[in-house]
Amino acid sequence: GDWDFWSDWKDRRLWVTVTPIVLVTFPAAIQAWAWERFRNPWGATVAVLALLFGEWVNRYFNFWGWTYFPINFVFPVVLVPGAILLDTFLMLSGSYLFTAIVGGMAWGLVFYPGNWPIIAPLHVPVEYNGMLMSIADIQGYNYVRTGTPEYIRMVEKGTLRTFGKDVAP
Repeated sequence: GDWDFWSDWKDRRLWVTVTPIVLVTFPAAIQAWAWERFRNPWGATVAVLALLFGEWVNRYFNFWGWTYFPINFVFPVVLVPGAILLDTFLMLSGSYLFTAIVGGMAWGLVFYPGNWPIIAPLHVPVEYNGMLMSIADIQGYNYVRTGTPEYIRMVEKGTLRTFGKDVAP
């Protein structure tokens, strides 16, 4: 979804929770099919590599080729560590239930650390026109596009915060 397209949407709350939950379904389905038909323990990894290839083709031709958005602004997520863990749990246990519970949990838990080396430079705080912002925020303001997440930023900077410094629903 949109949280995977734009680096300024890869935020600390929604991107970390929504993206791995949504993206586990297709690799798990291909993994179950490959295991059932061929006893092949690397179905999720193959599915993720095929998905990433398609994502990179899409990002290059559509985002860079047509609209000239920088590639470091629209890069896809890294899913390979989670897929390897998912396949490893299926190979070692042979159980769909164990793989769904423990492997699915490992998929979600390794998602953010696996993407952190790419995301970390975008979360560096900088002073920009007298405001403290991140590099991702500055990218989002400078590369204007339709459907921008300014409303999310306005809520986070507005008065809707609770005492715990989280955005109130």
